[in-house]
Amino acid sequence: MWSPGPSTRPSALRALAAGALAWALACFGLVRAQAGPPPRSADEQRLAAVGRQAFFDPRLSASGRQACSSCHDPAHAFAPANGRPVQRGGVDGRRQGARSVPSLLYLQGTGPFVEHRFEDDDGGDAGDAGPAGGLTWDGRVDTLRDQALLPLFDPDEMANADAAALAARIARAPWAAALEAASGRGRFERPGDAVQALAAALEAYQRTAPEFHPYTSKYDAYLRGRTALSARERRGLALFDDPRKGNCAGCHPDSLSPRGEPPAFTDFGFAAIGAPRNRALAANRDPAHFDLGLCGPRRRDLARHAEFCGEFMTPTLRNVATRRSFFHNGVFHSLRQVMRFYVDRDLHPRRWYGGMGACDDLPPAYRGNVDDEVPFRPPPGRRPRLDAREIDDVIAFLDTLTDGYTAPATPATPDPEVASSTPASRRHQEAGERVHD
Repeated sequence: MWSPGPSTRPSALRALAAGALAWALACFGLVRAQAGPPPRSADEQRLAAVGRQAFFDPRLSASGRQACSSCHDPAHAFAPANGRPVQRGGVDGRRQGARSVPSLLYLQGTGPFVEHRFEDDDGGDAGDAGPAGGLTWDGRVDTLRDQALLPLFDPDEMANADAAALAARIARAPWAAALEAASGRGRFERPGDAVQALAAALEAYQRTAPEFHPYTSKYDAYLRGRTALSARERRGLALFDDPRKGNCAGCHPDSLSPRGEPPAFTDFGFAAIGAPRNRALAANRDPAHFDLGLCGPRRRDLARHAEFCGEFMTPTLRNVATRRSFFHNGVFHSLRQVMRFYVDRDLHPRRWYGGMGACDDLPPAYRGNVDDEVPFRPPPGRRPRLDAREIDDVIAFLDTLTDGYTAPATPATPDPEVASSTPASRRHQEAGERVHD
């Protein structure tokens, strides 16, 4: 969700701005949207083949027991297979991390981290639309190559002490010679050469292997006119789109791009949603410790941007129904919990934050950054934006985003509006299916 910092804009304008910005990013290449793996040269195929072997090799970790796939399980949408809020790693495999592990699927559409501003017709500043792009919860790296290096050296994860330690582990791997050959460098003369070649191989695997961007969900089949949504799924989609109900599409666009690419279900932006403090995390035993996302502690270059404190990357919702922990701190463990938090947070804050009744995982100085738009903002009458049945409907729609769907042999009657780039919320309004307060 595009976050304007302490001053907010109306949700309808925000959704429109996010959609317009996502469209512009796609058109001008700042977001590398694409419907599948890019063409592969023979050299890249060789490098990707080595990257695949390395991805599943626990010998790259200090403990000798943790591979990339340990936290990014292909059988669980390249996310954790368990419901732990964060994963364990380190030199002994027992050290608890500080953030939940995101999926590696569909990252090929993410552009570099940038700070965007909108301009009015006269070229003046019309308000900050907030930062966007980059990888990880705080967008601190721009490429899959750099992202691959983070867990390899993180003391909470694969815990390599330095490049020399990792290079020694690479040299002992059965695929070491193939990495040297595929990298085009010849024999690695320095530890850094081997590390960079490994990162390039992991990037090649993630960038080109079809399993990282399959687009095989029921919703993809629906967009192609190969299946129909059930009545409950259609109601959920309408609620997902409606800016007065779920307002989900404002941050998780669900329409085809202007160039016909499938939706990423993220606007690549950042938001402070005020997730409750997860007291199960070892890091949070220190009452002075706060994970501030964009402004620290892992990212340092934006530490002076107080308006960004508490903001984290808006993740894709593709395969979200397969996850077993949610938000950057893994504080929730079901989609129903997440949905209830979104519509109930501002109605009953003590239910979520305890006696203080205010966001308990941000220092008071930054609590004004927390998003207060729909669906957080209660409607007139002080009742949730979505009731229990409507939450069930939205979850039914989110289930359609899970990859691995097999379309029926007889295609559904194509919906001529599905192929257009018209926002789904407008399609439902025109069809008389939109859900109101």
